[in-house]
Amino acid sequence: MSPAVILLMLVAGALVAIQAPINAMLARGLGSAVSAAVVSFAVGLVALAVVALLTAPRPETAALRALPPHAWIGGLMGAVFVASAAWAAPRLGIAWLLVLTIAGQLAAALVIDHFGLLGAPRQPATAARLAGLALVLAGAALMRRA
Repeated sequence: MSPAVILLMLVAGALVAIQAPINAMLARGLGSAVSAAVVSFAVGLVALAVVALLTAPRPETAALRALPPHAWIGGLMGAVFVASAAWAAPRLGIAWLLVLTIAGQLAAALVIDHFGLLGAPRQPATAARLAGLALVLAGAALMRRA
């Protein structure tokens, strides 16, 4: 596995931890977690649009039409996460919010991998992978008790 990919994902994960309190601050100022999510996504949209215009190939219309309907809802899922995290961060604290988020991500990822859903390659939910999820859940319980 490429060290650059690992580093990228570690940095991306750290940015998620930083994003939660920033969006919570924005939610306090705007009076709404949903409004904070709108601003967050608007800023992200502008940044990504600039990068896409400068670097991304232009998609073919036929390729876009061939996509299944569920290929278009990733942004909706991200919006639910950003708004939920902005609302929950001051109520849970960042560490517990993120360990719960990671537990949910891992549980869903194990199901997706095991059944090869959404085009993902099949990877069985082995005892070791299930134990890893159990350890994260145990970590979530410990984070709550602290």
